[in-house]
Amino acid sequence: MKSHKILDVKTLIVIPCLNEARTIDDLLLKFSSTLNNPADRIIVADGGSTDGTRDIVANFSMQDARVILLANPKRIQSAGINLAVEMFGQGYDYLIRIDAHGDYPDDYCNRLLEDAVHTGADSVVVAMDTVGHGTFQKATAIAQNSKLGNGGSKHREGAKGHWIDHGHHALMRISAFTEVGGYDESFSHNEDAELDYRLRKAGFRIWMTDKTRMTYYPRSNVRPLFKQYMAYGRGRAKNLLKHRSMPKLRQMIPLAVMPVALLALLGVFHWLALVPLCLWIAACVGYGLWMAIVEKNSYGLLAAFSAMIMHLAWSTGFWLELVSSMGAPAPLAGKAMS
Repeated sequence: MKSHKILDVKTLIVIPCLNEARTIDDLLLKFSSTLNNPADRIIVADGGSTDGTRDIVANFSMQDARVILLANPKRIQSAGINLAVEMFGQGYDYLIRIDAHGDYPDDYCNRLLEDAVHTGADSVVVAMDTVGHGTFQKATAIAQNSKLGNGGSKHREGAKGHWIDHGHHALMRISAFTEVGGYDESFSHNEDAELDYRLRKAGFRIWMTDKTRMTYYPRSNVRPLFKQYMAYGRGRAKNLLKHRSMPKLRQMIPLAVMPVALLALLGVFHWLALVPLCLWIAACVGYGLWMAIVEKNSYGLLAAFSAMIMHLAWSTGFWLELVSSMGAPAPLAGKAMS
């Protein structure tokens, strides 16, 4: 039975999307059936889909006026969520962010709201279960669920409910979101970690829930996976430059991969230049073998290959952003929303 406190709050569910015709109808069916308050709304912030997504949402909204299609001319997720809150957030208590390429339990929103009310948190974040279907996607999911691929990130592995610095965005108090300026729209990736930094600096608290999780489907082949992780690396570097902070140890280790790969080019002159690269490859392959033998995971070695792609792409993106920012003024750490 739903708590009266949950029924009393007003929630804005925002789904930023671009070309998500395969999943958007199921998401709308799921979340429209779980709305608690008559004033609750679902905003689909569409970045210019050309695959029929907009038509699906428009047709759905004709049957259910609580679903609203919002054009997001800036296309990126951070801008779409900011626009949705700016236009519709007045008078609402919480924002729930839904990723269109994920999957969620039926009671996802209720669990988030219960934890938010119970803990008094300004933001509730969740762990992710990464799942694949094809061979490469399954291997990538295994890599992302392992320490080899996630470095022990709490929002990848999950843990008992606790206060945290950063996690995968799920629910946020709208007053906290707007007070710090919302997402920085100059970030196409890593905008969640950047916002969490400002939330914590302003004194707001972030709770990692253990009451619910989301399911994430990774990229299904090499090229999009590399592009995604290169963008993640650039976003992380941009975040660190903006706030003059230092990367964590789990981030500093893969940072060495791109320099090590460049150093290996000198192997034509001396074999010692190849040693660091060979050690990294051996470590990844060794972890993959361990997963294959000890965990009896037939995708272990292929997961090691996926992890190497992620390491190299993340490191490459980080260093490209760092080099391109040299001589440029650091981004301002102030408010992002208009």
